[in-house]
Amino acid sequence: MADEPGPAEPPRVELVLDVSGSMGARDIEGRSRISVAQQAFNDVVDALPETTQLGIRVLGATYKGEDKKVGCRDTQQIVPVGPVDRSQAKDAVSGLRPTGFTPVGLALREAAKDLGSGATTRRIVLITDGEDTCAPPDPCDVARELAAQGTRLVVDTLGLAPDEKVRRQLLCIAGATGGTYTAAQSTDQLTNRIKQLVDRAQQTYTRTPTVVGGGSVCEGAPLLAPGVYTDREKFSEHRWYRVPVRPGQELRASVSVALDRPLNPDYGVLLRAVATDGRELVRGVDAGSGRADVVSAGLRWSDDREDADEQDDADGGASAEPTDPALLPPTTVCLVIANSFAPRAGTEASPGLPVELTVDVVAASPTPRGPDLGRGWALLALLTVAGLITGLLAGLLTRWWVATWREK
Repeated sequence: MADEPGPAEPPRVELVLDVSGSMGARDIEGRSRISVAQQAFNDVVDALPETTQLGIRVLGATYKGEDKKVGCRDTQQIVPVGPVDRSQAKDAVSGLRPTGFTPVGLALREAAKDLGSGATTRRIVLITDGEDTCAPPDPCDVARELAAQGTRLVVDTLGLAPDEKVRRQLLCIAGATGGTYTAAQSTDQLTNRIKQLVDRAQQTYTRTPTVVGGGSVCEGAPLLAPGVYTDREKFSEHRWYRVPVRPGQELRASVSVALDRPLNPDYGVLLRAVATDGRELVRGVDAGSGRADVVSAGLRWSDDREDADEQDDADGGASAEPTDPALLPPTTVCLVIANSFAPRAGTEASPGLPVELTVDVVAASPTPRGPDLGRGWALLALLTVAGLITGLLAGLLTRWWVATWREK
């Protein structure tokens, strides 16, 4: 299989920061929310890869008055999307002071315009401590609108206040675009999470993952070709997919599930390859822990019918001539994604958790074999001769030992 070309354009990310009046609250490690966000921005900017194109947009940062109509238009892009000028970005953020209203929906719509369109996925990272005070437009409706446009846009949300209404709104925004929601209650949490999300922008694809809906059983499940797919899986659910694999080919599959809401600490993801008759072919356990925001699993499986035909021929089977692998029908392999997630109290179960499934079918990797001693009658004759020689040598050694012992 020919290698696909990498992304033709660099990753593009815009950080959208809430600078409304409530960001002045001092409830994060004794510091104001805005100062924590500013420090996190500085640390992230210092660690940015050179290839990242970054922009920064703020909301509620300039209007100090009481006119809501004016305040709800208060959003500006303070750093244009492009190669990172670290000094410019830090200077732009350092002068921000908590000021006005919270027009989240409008800021998201404008941020999407800032990022433009293209072949690769764009990311918006929204950091806020409150729900939108300016709807309409409702930020959830804006997120759904952007997703419906097919603009390859993902919105990840970070909440700085332990407020249930805020959490629900940010979860809705992230869920509509395939993004994630995280509550950040410390400087380190905020910094690390923003870095993770910016780094994830590096992992873009030439084309957006295909949306697919897994089945409840193998029969009738969607038939997948090599590619990247996205789905949603409910708590403790099984999702089924089918992949055709020909003799001499190897199936390689991996799945990643984003943990975009509070979960109980004990959980995992299981990816299995199953035959259509229910036999398990191979399974891949998850890689991740309770501290990870993404849990992944992967597996490999080869169709070895060609090797089985060679074995039958060597054993004197009925087949006198080897079968051309190209003439054999493909084996349908059922891929099953299962999870053991359990939500914490108050966590919404819908929509399901974001799932990304990668499927590839390549030429099977040759596995090293031990020395070939033969098969069938040839192997039996070899073992018989070896047994006779071993017995003869053992007898001679025993007679020599007895004769030596008697002389003593």
